[in-house]
Amino acid sequence: MKTIFLFPGQGSQYVGMGHQLAQAHEGCRRLLQEADEILGFALSKTLFEGPEEDLKATQNTQPALYVTSQMVALVLAENGVQPDFAAGHSLGEYSALAALGALSFADGLRLVRLRGNLMAEAGVRRPGAMAAILGMDPEPLEAVLKGVAGCVVPANYNSPGQIVISGEVASVEQAMEACAAAGAKKVVRLPVSGAFHSPLMEYALEGLREGLSQAVFAKPSAPVIANVDALPHTHPSEFAGLLERQLVSPVRWIDSMKLAIGSGVVRGIEVGSGKVLMGLMRGIDRAVAVTPVETLEAVQALAGAPVAEETAK
Repeated sequence: MKTIFLFPGQGSQYVGMGHQLAQAHEGCRRLLQEADEILGFALSKTLFEGPEEDLKATQNTQPALYVTSQMVALVLAENGVQPDFAAGHSLGEYSALAALGALSFADGLRLVRLRGNLMAEAGVRRPGAMAAILGMDPEPLEAVLKGVAGCVVPANYNSPGQIVISGEVASVEQAMEACAAAGAKKVVRLPVSGAFHSPLMEYALEGLREGLSQAVFAKPSAPVIANVDALPHTHPSEFAGLLERQLVSPVRWIDSMKLAIGSGVVRGIEVGSGKVLMGLMRGIDRAVAVTPVETLEAVQALAGAPVAEETAK
């Protein structure tokens, strides 16, 4: 029975995520302490106490989700739960690489903090918007976008019934109206600070490229399916380029999951906060059961073995 680890991206965060793990597991507390030291501020306080507005800021959301996923991955590894494949949604691709040993915890954390800062700045320099288009197939959606003035592109191919578009504010608004007229079941403007996975993020490319060049990549313990091409990768030399391209390219989540399923995956584990990726898998293939894991109890149930809880110090 092949298993894929799935790592969530922005939108899965909430104040208090990872708190139970940090309270109960010394290794997770050490990761949090290391994160605070690397970042130079108390990410742990933002993670557990908020306020929500601070946690929702892109430059904080990305390291917060990354650290939460790494805590869960640590406990899974300690209990012998290993994947045959891994994939991460947008930011989650960094979490996947670090959890499988292709990046060190420290390098991954520095990169996601840098990425968040650069994306936030890009959103200020070139304001944009994103919207979810529900109940519309990719081909007709792409045809609609071609008829819209300005910059608007598919950003996330999330599931057959959910595609996210991204671009200039006026263009996204026009595209929302055009998609609704073309038969979309629902169009929803998303509460984000920029046009992620679109050409409007090009400002961030140079800084991210420099950061990626300073990171050390290794071979992951299992193939990581990349967002940009929906193919499994294991060679260290490939990852920097894939992550750079990801910034301005669509997340091909449907194709990524179909690749995994075609390779024999029948079980998914959502490593970190929330249940977003479980929901997307239901729209792609209900035969693949995805289990969200964020607590020691969830790991215990998954591993079928007791998990030793520790007293918080």
